[in-house]
Amino acid sequence: MTDANPSDVLEGTEPAGQSDPPIDEVGSLADAVVDNVGTVIVGQDDVIEHVVVAMLGRGHVLLEDVPGVGKTMLARSIARSFDSSFKRVQFTPDLLPSDITGANVFDQRTGEFEFRPGPLFANVVLGDEINRAPPKTQSALLEAMAEEQITVDGTTRDVPRPYTVIATQNAVEPGRTYELPIAEVDRFMKKLELGYPDADDETELLDRIVGDHPIESLSPVAAAEDLTRAREAVSSVTVERPVREYATALSGYTRDHADLGASPRATVALMRAGQARAAFEGRGYVVPDDLKREAPAVLAHRVQTGEAGRSGREVVRDALDSVPVP
Repeated sequence: MTDANPSDVLEGTEPAGQSDPPIDEVGSLADAVVDNVGTVIVGQDDVIEHVVVAMLGRGHVLLEDVPGVGKTMLARSIARSFDSSFKRVQFTPDLLPSDITGANVFDQRTGEFEFRPGPLFANVVLGDEINRAPPKTQSALLEAMAEEQITVDGTTRDVPRPYTVIATQNAVEPGRTYELPIAEVDRFMKKLELGYPDADDETELLDRIVGDHPIESLSPVAAAEDLTRAREAVSSVTVERPVREYATALSGYTRDHADLGASPRATVALMRAGQARAAFEGRGYVVPDDLKREAPAVLAHRVQTGEAGRSGREVVRDALDSVPVP
């Protein structure tokens, strides 16, 4: 790596707003969103934090777990907390790429083709059970996730900003799902699991949903523009060279100890997540502990091993135990 400012080498930087909030305000914004979502999603504060950090770092999130643990509700609550546009796509085996990107439709009244945008045109897009759709439809997400634009019939259109894709993946019924392409998996900054709540949290959940569901009364605590400005502030968080070298070493370890290690894109994602985590904690600089906190969620799903019973998460855990901390 070079000695350039990290915000100069991270691709996809958004245009600066009128003024970027100070780092402590970014932390306050993130805390407010986490607390707000926590009124709907019980006992998952760590997962909620991870999603908010990913959004601050311009990342997308893949949620994998069994049905019924709150993956869809989490995405809805996040979108509502930011008062942003939200679209949900239910992925099915017969879903076509044009069903999510949109299509040009002939208008008989005007005699011209009119573009009708698909559900990918929203600030927060929920791709529900993404692994139920065939690879061709899944790949339609790639351009939107990587470049924040969608090309249909040779015309490229920008998606709304800020832009976040939160996809859920069914962890059961493997015979009825498709494996996500590696190129698509690599576009997700984080892969998270919610898991079952403990007995106390599940009882609290039952208490909350007596009568109206809490999502119906959830009010925004920030605007979409606040997230855009917060992202700009996060991109200015300082990352000193030893910390950048530590991120590179973690990715390098996975490449040396797995059939498929973390890509350079993964290292960039880890750096961005570290910057966002630092801002979340109210700091204007990244420390190694920020990267250690983010590495399992950012790197593990990109690592593939040929050893039975050895997961990418274990490789990342070994990397964190073995790579010297600066």
